[in-house]
Amino acid sequence: MSRFLQLVLDMFEVSPIPVPPPSPRPRTLQGPHQPAEPLGQVLPKAQFTHPRATRRIQLGTTDVAYAFRRGKRRTIGMSVGPDGLEVSAPTWVTVGEVESALRQKADWISRKLIEMGERHAQMGAQRIVWCDGVVVPYLGGQLQAVLDSSRALKKNSAQFEPSDLPDTLHTLRLGLPLYATPEQIRDAVQAWLMRQAKALFTERLHHFAPLLNVQWQRLSLSSAATRWGSASASGAIRLNWRLVHHKLEVIDYVVAHELSHLRVMDHSPRFWDTVKTVMPDYAERRRVLKDEPLPPWH
Repeated sequence: MSRFLQLVLDMFEVSPIPVPPPSPRPRTLQGPHQPAEPLGQVLPKAQFTHPRATRRIQLGTTDVAYAFRRGKRRTIGMSVGPDGLEVSAPTWVTVGEVESALRQKADWISRKLIEMGERHAQMGAQRIVWCDGVVVPYLGGQLQAVLDSSRALKKNSAQFEPSDLPDTLHTLRLGLPLYATPEQIRDAVQAWLMRQAKALFTERLHHFAPLLNVQWQRLSLSSAATRWGSASASGAIRLNWRLVHHKLEVIDYVVAHELSHLRVMDHSPRFWDTVKTVMPDYAERRRVLKDEPLPPWH
């Protein structure tokens, strides 16, 4: 197995479609040609339009403009993310075959696009306003950032004060003046959360790796918009730092998921059986991860 093989855990579902074997490549027309323009610049806006859309299709009553690319792959892949529908296909697959695959998945695509719209609306209502007293999710609870420029707290430092009572705010005191900008407050909170994430993820990797009889080599944090984590055959693990907003049970699911890929580098039944050996209720944790949107981090 190639050491560069990598499996990812997407925030949003990805649906692979098998494709027929390659057919003879048609002759390429000679002469100058212009690169494809985004559809948004040349056609009226579709019901669902990806900002980098290059193709458009009618799926039942749903009009979808989607981002399309070709690459070295064996299947037609499609995913619905924050921007809309993205489709990738092998170089030998015709546009007609791609559109046929999309129509086969029309109900799934329409449902996911609607769910994504609802998710965006919910996240918009939760948009973070970066000011003194801002509240952000932390390990399934709530963390309130308080600006504190007193001598007891060094400049640009942070001090965590946990709450002893359930359903009450934890406090994070930031060594910033009251006139700190929203960007300064956001960056200070993010820096602290990322430090906590790195330490916690490392601890959980050390916990689950022996249970799965695997060895991981290094951990790095990501800020990916659509992936919670990834694992490579070389033992490198990448985890999205924003997992630290979720409860420990959800974080543990992603950790166990990625470590399981060090034994099974696909999402076959054998892979899910591997996850289940250390986490019998993984399906419920996976559902929580999928159904609890996080506020935009701007």
